[in-house]
Amino acid sequence: MSEKRMPVLFIGHGSPMNAIEENEFSQTWQTLGEALPYPKAILSISAHWETPSTQVTGMAAPKTIHDFYGFPGELYRVSYPAPGSPELAETVRGLVHSTAVRPDDTFSWGLDHGAWSVLRRMYPAADIPVVQLSLDRTLPPRDHYKLARELLPLREVGVLIVGSGNLVHNLRMLQWDADRPYPWAAEFDRLATELILAGEHDRLVAYPELGEAARLAIPTNEHYLPLLYALALRAGDDEVQFFAEGIVLGSISMRSLRIG
Repeated sequence: MSEKRMPVLFIGHGSPMNAIEENEFSQTWQTLGEALPYPKAILSISAHWETPSTQVTGMAAPKTIHDFYGFPGELYRVSYPAPGSPELAETVRGLVHSTAVRPDDTFSWGLDHGAWSVLRRMYPAADIPVVQLSLDRTLPPRDHYKLARELLPLREVGVLIVGSGNLVHNLRMLQWDADRPYPWAAEFDRLATELILAGEHDRLVAYPELGEAARLAIPTNEHYLPLLYALALRAGDDEVQFFAEGIVLGSISMRSLRIG
């Protein structure tokens, strides 16, 4: 990898409780933040911001969004007061030509838990500017991958791009007392890992063609699409490393990877 080029991450964020609990995943995120080159800014693509068009946050001080319910009060008191970056937002808009990127000029968003639950572990000082790019629910996976490729120049100017979702994410089939994953969850996690290492992105983009395990692993694709953004941003000489893995609650893969 170029010494100047920033890595790209896909992080399986799992439960919002990972933001406040000490466990193997939150500790791994902390270790990762300490090991990475220090970014000038962060662009987050979170599973939790879906819009009818592609949008980007542009406010100077994004709010912390608690976009979940039924959790302990401590979690709702968490604030991640990282600054925003109107400049980075405009850069993103200038780089993307495959679709129009609209500024979130009503300031309706901020940082959702897909972003801050991970970043508060990686960068607890909250001193790095963070911008979020939405997932346009009208675009097919191929167009998300194409859009992501257009963001590649950001890696050369110190921007850390973080996709936050889950490779396997089926909330309807959660098992709170599960001591092992569903066979289909393990099968798809294993298959996707093999395809990632082989660089077979076309097959990962066309995931509905990967069979019944894929259908169960990705009943809706908002948690899967951030993985495609990370994969699309791989440059030719980038190494792929998995820094977390494991399937929790039977149907949530925590597999995470670093590119570059």
